Amino acid sequence: MKPMAHLGVGIGWRPEIADAVERLPGLDWVEVVAENICPGHLPEALLRLRERGTSVVPHGVSLGLGGADRPDPAKLAALGERAVALGAPLVTEHIAFVRTSSPVLEAGHLLPVPRTRDALDVLCENVRIAQDALPVPLALENIAALFSWPGEELTEGQFLTELVERTGVRLLIDVANLHTNRVNRGEDPAAVLDAIPLEALAYVHVAGGVERGGVWHDTHAHPVPPVVLDLLAALRSRVDPPGVLLERDDDFPPEAELAGELEAIRAVVTAGPATGVRAERAREGTAVPEAAAEPETVSGAEPEAAAGPGSAVATEPARTRVALGQAALLSALVAGTPVPEGFDRGRIRVQARALAAKRADVVARLAPELPGLLGGRDPYREAFLAYAKGRPMTAGYRRDALDFAEHLLIRDLPADPAARRRLTAWWRERAGVRPPRRVVRWARALAGRAA
Repeated sequence: MKPMAHLGVGIGWRPEIADAVERLPGLDWVEVVAENICPGHLPEALLRLRERGTSVVPHGVSLGLGGADRPDPAKLAALGERAVALGAPLVTEHIAFVRTSSPVLEAGHLLPVPRTRDALDVLCENVRIAQDALPVPLALENIAALFSWPGEELTEGQFLTELVERTGVRLLIDVANLHTNRVNRGEDPAAVLDAIPLEALAYVHVAGGVERGGVWHDTHAHPVPPVVLDLLAALRSRVDPPGVLLERDDDFPPEAELAGELEAIRAVVTAGPATGVRAERAREGTAVPEAAAEPETVSGAEPEAAAGPGSAVATEPARTRVALGQAALLSALVAGTPVPEGFDRGRIRVQARALAAKRADVVARLAPELPGLLGGRDPYREAFLAYAKGRPMTAGYRRDALDFAEHLLIRDLPADPAARRRLTAWWRERAGVRPPRRVVRWARALAGRAA
């Protein structure tokens, strides 16, 4: 594995802080959410950064490589187009699943995959498909989670190590996510850092969060806490990271505070050379060892689950087993079905509430007119959460906003006729069709009540 190109210290580029990002001193690179940009119409602020020689890396959130289905070729092509348009040295995604195809459900969030042989086989095949389709190298990020899967067969370190050995994929290590999983799942960040092949490190994420009721929420909307900087220092003691990036997605602080957080990160990164054998191997770019052609069979594993690297044998039975587990979990989270056996029911309830709240917030950001049409943030949120209980998301947030508006109109809401007319006009403009006639709305409402 070739050494990763040096990136330096960077920040997640967001439109809300685009001007501030351009003024940040000593900024080496930025990362953009791939789905939020259009290759043919890049924001002027991003183009100016590129002209200055600032590297830009697209960070995908919707591939769902940990899902039971093979990657969507259109989504892979779109991610590759963004990499080419930005002149990116690599693209990044997550070790997560985000949707199911039977039933068709969207989480709107990154959910953890089970650390099982089946799930690893599926993930490895999906990663190889993605690598073959992308024009630049791929790196995958460890995610934050509120809950654990029952019956896991591998530790986080074992799972990530075998993933790298079998696919050659790079790793994007989020130290804030390591802290989240320490609080929420009792995992030891040091054990993860000691186990994974840091030679495969592409770069590092640093972000803030908040603890509520014994649960750590990875918000990307709070300052980076000292405990996360301590984990960055622990990683730095093992390896000289090619890049470190500050993530901030909401509640953006003043420019001086952003600059201060970057300076704190830079101070950790430049504190001194990493020490130890693993650090030396990473600096020299020593290849990650290839797995044996015929690895030792894991006790209890199906023969196809123990296949060696490069073998495209995430069999259909393995995919089916992963699909059934993920569908049962996602249905419990977004459709109110019973929680599958073995999961922590309290944590699943916390996750379900967090998904509904995020869904409401994202729809409000994408369609800021809706809260105004409904009389403000609180009435909007109450109406949306009531709608979300019976209507799982199936086609993304933009479709969700239209479906929510139609849901209100079917019920002759808002109650104020003038507001309802404005909502009708808003819906018609975006949906491109006439809203349901009154008799149709009555029929749908009666059918809904009967159900």
